[in-house]
Amino acid sequence: MYKKILITIFCLFTSLLVLADELQIKDDAPKTYVVKKGDTLWDISGIFLNEPWLWPKLWRINPEINNPHLIYPGDELRLVYDESGQPMLVKGKPELKWSPQGRKTLKDSNPITILPLEHLAPYLNYSTVLSQADIDSSSYILGGDEKYKSNMEGAKIYVKGELKAGQNYAIYHKGDEILDPESKEHLGYYAILVGTAKGIRNGNEENKEPSTAFLESSKREVRAGDVVIAVNEGQLLPSFYAMQTVKDKELQARMISSYNLAREFGKFEIVLLNKGANHQLNMGEVYAINRQSPDVIETADGPVYEEDASFWYRLTRPNDSDKRISMPMENIGHLMVFKVMEKTSYAIVLSTTKAVRIEDYVSGP
Repeated sequence: MYKKILITIFCLFTSLLVLADELQIKDDAPKTYVVKKGDTLWDISGIFLNEPWLWPKLWRINPEINNPHLIYPGDELRLVYDESGQPMLVKGKPELKWSPQGRKTLKDSNPITILPLEHLAPYLNYSTVLSQADIDSSSYILGGDEKYKSNMEGAKIYVKGELKAGQNYAIYHKGDEILDPESKEHLGYYAILVGTAKGIRNGNEENKEPSTAFLESSKREVRAGDVVIAVNEGQLLPSFYAMQTVKDKELQARMISSYNLAREFGKFEIVLLNKGANHQLNMGEVYAINRQSPDVIETADGPVYEEDASFWYRLTRPNDSDKRISMPMENIGHLMVFKVMEKTSYAIVLSTTKAVRIEDYVSGP
């Protein structure tokens, strides 16, 4: 299933390239590279390109690589230039590996992907943010077929609202409120996935007959009041991502949280942003991760960071605006938006030169 999602999400956009973007090959780019297990198209493109999101132009269709999604560990890639002087990757001879029995193993049977799907797959169907309107309009659990306060997998659960037989449902517990870190605006509630269920029969609200579902899996205790929302694991989500840089879009977003709830994290971490469809974010857009360099205050003892200034200076200074030097923001990486909601969105960190922090900024590259 995930391979099908991968093909439909990440393929098919070689023809959608922005021709105005010119490829810039890194000064230290190698002439050849042997694909290793665990590599992704993004990783390999980052070895050759300053802007790896332009990878489709580097992997453009040629007689030796007619489908960049069918590159395997062990394949040798060569950097060449076409008749017009444009760089592209072609495939050389595969690396041969000999076992003690003398048999040849050409390459791993699994082709490399653009991004590791296991990082995104759970979010494509299940992760979301609930608005108050979502909660008010959704079906919810009334109880189970046993007189327990919580239900575990294998139980029949009864739901207020309409269900379809055979339909898959996600069950969410309303989590903490999400506030914008700057404006303190209410952005919704964390949706905590507690289980999945399949509809068995629809009820009749007029006669106060509940709908019934079979609880197929439970990650946490499933309780009365939990929200029930239809999902479709086999859906095409969406037909493709046209990975693209963002130009002429004014955006200053912040990271609200990370998947593992850490304050610092790195490549391929999933983060929640405080901007969504309300600020015209789109799936597949690549943004820069920026960090504000700390300000410096010029004192009689020389320039210092504010926290390093003497207690006496901080106590007696009347106005240090003329002494404060604002430092610039510096780019430390890039991320790609892959799921957009009304006021928030999910993104994956694609690259970073240092550990990313929750308070870092997100803007156009």
